[in-house]
Amino acid sequence: MTYRLLFEHAATRVDAERAHRVGSAAVRAGRPLARKVVRGWRSPVRAMGLEFPAVLGLAAGFDKDATGVDALAALGFGSVEIGTVTGHPQPGNPTPRLFRLPADRALVNRMGFNNDGAEAVAARLRRRAVSGRRSDTVLGVNIGKTKVVDEADAEGDYRLSARLLAPYADYLVVNVSSPNTPGLRALQAVERLQPILAGVRQEADAVSGDRRVPLLVKIAPDLDDDDVLAVADLALAEGLDGVVATNTTIARDGLRTPGVEVAATGAGGLSGAPLAARSTEVLRLLRGHVGDALTLVGVGGVGSVDEARERLDAGADLLQAYSAFIYEGPLWPSRVNRALRRRQ
Repeated sequence: MTYRLLFEHAATRVDAERAHRVGSAAVRAGRPLARKVVRGWRSPVRAMGLEFPAVLGLAAGFDKDATGVDALAALGFGSVEIGTVTGHPQPGNPTPRLFRLPADRALVNRMGFNNDGAEAVAARLRRRAVSGRRSDTVLGVNIGKTKVVDEADAEGDYRLSARLLAPYADYLVVNVSSPNTPGLRALQAVERLQPILAGVRQEADAVSGDRRVPLLVKIAPDLDDDDVLAVADLALAEGLDGVVATNTTIARDGLRTPGVEVAATGAGGLSGAPLAARSTEVLRLLRGHVGDALTLVGVGGVGSVDEARERLDAGADLLQAYSAFIYEGPLWPSRVNRALRRRQ
């Protein structure tokens, strides 16, 4: 309740991106306290040959540059997926580019993959790996295309990120589904996606020694059902380990927020509660099509224990959240993971 009052009466008065930076710094500063206070959230889950401390993890987008992985893990996330990281550093889209829709428990973002670039993030992860202070959380690395790289050269850009980052990743996610990089979603077409996935797999294998880094692809909820199944078939054919379903949506249907306020946010990906129905639908479609052959990560509108359970019942092996973490606060991930453990 205290966090919700703080969020509604203070955080919402501050630019959303600035509030995010302040919140991220607070999470990092509060890591020692979180390790003492947050208890009882662990309930190991095995997937892709990895042991996740708990089923609910943090989706990509919150920690783009791997500056707070272990502090976030201390809050009770079973995994932290950093990124999206691109082959080259980039500032992202002009500000403002992050907006809240509190009436819908949703966010709109057009961040545009702002990040320090694969080389800088890899160096940060290298220091983390040798520090001896890393947590036992599972680290996912989400990679995307640099905006200035031509679509024809996308494979090489993804290869660069995989080559630099795979040695430090517990798993890799190829992101071809953000609506905020021009032309990116076109890469979900199987004839364009196949060489990217094959190239990332080849690079990851080349730099990871005897360790095989699991590889997943993240898809958009705006794909029609046939295209969802086509990507699933490609994932099976390429020997991928899983699918992350789903990214943000460009749809604005059925929102409680007045239309004029929604329009004022402009273009971008919508996340949070309005995404739940379609994300669950895509998850059920995938599970019915691939059986147990792929790990499915359910993300998009997971905001409560009941919604998390619904996503697991629909076929998810693992869960991720972002928007609910923003709205519910730092104790939310451990609270959900504890509740899910009791219901097992």
